[in-house]
Amino acid sequence: MRGKHGLHRVHSTYGDKAAWYLPLALLIDAAGIALPVLLVLRHFRQPHPLACAVVTAAAWLSIRAVRRRYAADVLGENRGVLAVLADWLVLLGVLAVLRTAFGEIVEPSRALLGVTAAPVLTAAGRAVTHRHLIADRRSAQAVRRVLVIGEPATADHVVGHLAARTEHAYVVVGVVPVGGARLACGAPVVARLGAIDPPQPSGDSALVLGAVREADAELVLLAPGPRLSAERLRRLSWALHDAGIPLAVLPGLVDVAVRRVQLDAPAGLAMLHIAPPIRRGAQLALKGALDRTGAALGLLLLAPVLGAIALAVRLTSPGPVFHRQTRYGRHAAPFTMWKFRTMVADAEARKAELTGANENDGLMFKMRRDPRVTPVGRFLRRTSLDELPQLFNVLAGTMSLVGPRPPLADEVAHYDEVELRRLSVKPGITGLWQVSGRSELSWDETVALDLRYVDNWSFTVDVDVIARTFRAVADGRGAY
Repeated sequence: MRGKHGLHRVHSTYGDKAAWYLPLALLIDAAGIALPVLLVLRHFRQPHPLACAVVTAAAWLSIRAVRRRYAADVLGENRGVLAVLADWLVLLGVLAVLRTAFGEIVEPSRALLGVTAAPVLTAAGRAVTHRHLIADRRSAQAVRRVLVIGEPATADHVVGHLAARTEHAYVVVGVVPVGGARLACGAPVVARLGAIDPPQPSGDSALVLGAVREADAELVLLAPGPRLSAERLRRLSWALHDAGIPLAVLPGLVDVAVRRVQLDAPAGLAMLHIAPPIRRGAQLALKGALDRTGAALGLLLLAPVLGAIALAVRLTSPGPVFHRQTRYGRHAAPFTMWKFRTMVADAEARKAELTGANENDGLMFKMRRDPRVTPVGRFLRRTSLDELPQLFNVLAGTMSLVGPRPPLADEVAHYDEVELRRLSVKPGITGLWQVSGRSELSWDETVALDLRYVDNWSFTVDVDVIARTFRAVADGRGAY
C-alpha cells in the first residue's frame, strides 16, 4: 500500500498496467460495434451484413488506434466520455466516405442504428479498466517512480500534494533537497545539492544521476526556486537527457486544466500563458440553455416518478413531503433548495445531539448510519432520487444541473477566502464531488474538486459530468 507519503512498497512501474487492459479494450471495441451492426442489418435484411460489420469494426479500431486510445500511457486512464463521442463522430465520417466510394448498399438510418451502441459499450469498457487502475494505484501498483529535486519547502509541498491523491500515476521514491534545510515530508533523502551553484557544474549532475540510480527513478521532477536557477536547471536537464532520463519541470500551478495553458518562448524564455476561467460568452449561454431545457424535460418525463415518491414519503412517515432548506448560491446569495424529505420531521432539532458522531472531517455533517433517516429516505438517498425536486431550482435559475455542492449557512459562515471561491458559480444538482465519491470524500477533497470545477469549467466538462453521474448513481458509492 502507499504509505503516509505514498513511498512504501512501490513494486510496480508505470508500464506494468494489467495485461488484460489492451485485449479487453480491443474486444469490447470490436464486438461492441460489429455485433450490433450485424444484428441490425440482418434484422432489416440489408445486403452484406457480415462484411459491413467487419469493415465497421476495422474502421472503429483503426480510428481509436490512430488517436492513441490504445497507447500504454492512455489505457485505463479516465479521458471522459467526450473522447469516445469524438471518435464516434470521426467513425460516422469515415463510414459516410466508404458508403459513397462503394455505393449506397445500406440505408443510412439502418447503418446509424447499428453503430449507436459503440460509444456506450466503449465507455463502459473504459470505466472497468479505469476503476481497476485506480484500485491498483491505491496499492502503489501501475505507478511511475518519481525523484523530486527542489528546495525543502517546495519538495514538501510537492510530495504532500501527490500523496494526497491516489488517482494519478506518480509516486515519490526519493527527494534531492537543495540547501541544508530539513525535509519535513518524510520522503527518503537520496542526495543533497548545495545552496549555490558548485564551482564545477558537473558536480550537480553527478549527484543527481547517482540519486536516480539509487532510487531507481523513472522520472525526475524539478521544482524551480531561488537556489535552483534557470541556468542550473538547464545544466541538469542536459545531464538527464544525455543519460536518457525523462524530466519534468513544475511551474508551481495547481489544478489548472491543460486546455487553459499555452506555451510560448519569447527570446528563448519558456513562458506559460494561463487563460482565465470562463465566466461569460457562448459557452455560458449553452450551459443556461442546457439547464433550463434539461430541467423542464426532466420534470415532464419524471412526473409519474415524482408523484410515486411523494406518495411513498407521505405514507411511510409523518411530516411534509418536501424538505426545504436555505442554501447559498452564486455570490453567496441565499435561496430555498427543495428535496424530498428523507429524515424524520424533527431531524433539525435532533442534529445537535448527534454532533459528536459527525464522520466528516470538515464543515459538513455526515453520518453513514444517521438514525434520523427513514427507511424510504435511505433508499432515496442511495439512488439520489431525493434530489429530483432540485430540478425546480434549476428551472428557477438558482441552481444548475452541474456545479459545486450548495452549502448551508453555518458552513458559509466559516468559509475562508479559498472556500468562498466555490460560490463564484451556481451550485449544481451534480458535480465532480458526486461522481468522485460524494460523502466518502474528505472536506479538503470536496473543496479541491469544487475549485477545480470553478476554475476549469467548460460546457464539455458539464456534459462529461452528467454522463458520469448516471454511473455514479447506479453505483451508489458514498451515498448516505
